[in-house]
Amino acid sequence: QVQLVESGGGLVQPGRSLTLSCVTSGFTFSDTGMSWYRQAPGKEREFVAAISRAGGSTTYADSVKGRFAISRDNDANTVYLQMSNLDPEDTAVYFCKTQTLQDGRAYWGQGTQVTVSS
Repeated sequence: QVQLVESGGGLVQPGRSLTLSCVTSGFTFSDTGMSWYRQAPGKEREFVAAISRAGGSTTYADSVKGRFAISRDNDANTVYLQMSNLDPEDTAVYFCKTQTLQDGRAYWGQGTQVTVSS
């Protein structure tokens, strides 16, 4: 079955960096575009970044452009989110997500909490 497991979240001070990982299984990772979303308390889940199957194309929300970088390792079936110059506004649960697979579904991980606070 399809599984996505995020890790790397935690408590970090403003201005510092953090890298999230999402290890996947159960589908052909190298054929699948991937993305990161986040959900802050009391807010709707929002798009953060996306990466194409081979990693050659990336897209970012305006709020993270220039600070976050999405990447992938197709040999390790893993997608990453490198976050720098973190701000308290980045505090949220971060989720990785597949594009729609052949079964017509997109899959989500369970999320990892990122808290930016001094």
